[in-house]
Amino acid sequence: MGEAMIQGLITKHLIDPAKIIVCEPRGERREQLKQQHKIKVTSENRDATHSSVIVLSVKPQDLNKVLSELKGRLKPNQLVISIVAGARIKTISDALTPAVVRVMPNTPAQIGEGISVWTATPSVNKEQLDHTKTILQALGKEVQVEEEKYLDMATAVSGTGPSYVFLVMEAMIDAAVHLGFARHIAYQLVTETMRGSILYAMKSSKHPAELRNMVTSPGGTSAAALYQLEKGNLRTVISRAIFAAYEKSKALGETDLH
Repeated sequence: MGEAMIQGLITKHLIDPAKIIVCEPRGERREQLKQQHKIKVTSENRDATHSSVIVLSVKPQDLNKVLSELKGRLKPNQLVISIVAGARIKTISDALTPAVVRVMPNTPAQIGEGISVWTATPSVNKEQLDHTKTILQALGKEVQVEEEKYLDMATAVSGTGPSYVFLVMEAMIDAAVHLGFARHIAYQLVTETMRGSILYAMKSSKHPAELRNMVTSPGGTSAAALYQLEKGNLRTVISRAIFAAYEKSKALGETDLH
């Protein structure tokens, strides 16, 4: 996700690549990032602390190590943007700086089609808020929320959401193959159907239930298929999945606090 940020900022000409410093512990990966994006790289976190904006993009289990290395090196007016899953703002602000933004992006950000939900501490000033929006808009759309509790909700809906979509895609493709389609044709039929349906829904501005009713003829194929989906409790399963992801996100945050 961190590289998606770099790619988006450079592609949209929002920052000079020479002003980007990335800390990467693996030598081979450092060289790859340097050559591909023409940015500065380092193996030491302290070498990347002089920028006005610091982005934390590490695995949750590595956060404490990174915070200990950065502690005492940042100024109060430096902005820290965290995309670390489950990491609470208080954990980061206590260790580094009061100006913290916490973000929940999602994987479509890697092609500039993501949706990022974010919140900021009161210490983040107007200029820093604008910088945050600019960075996140390089990944797609962004939504600012007032309270951190919404980040756990966003994790369950938009952050984890692509995995639900991919599973539905996989199931539809497998079913199409079972009917007799070649797998590459099944893939094309499913992906184009999903893409077109989403674009149609966005442009129509109608409620999904209304759109569904429009294509469901009495006694028709859609009615027969939807009957089976409802009989299989699809709505309930999806709701339970999202709630499970929400509970897990909260649990990760509670672990982070101890």
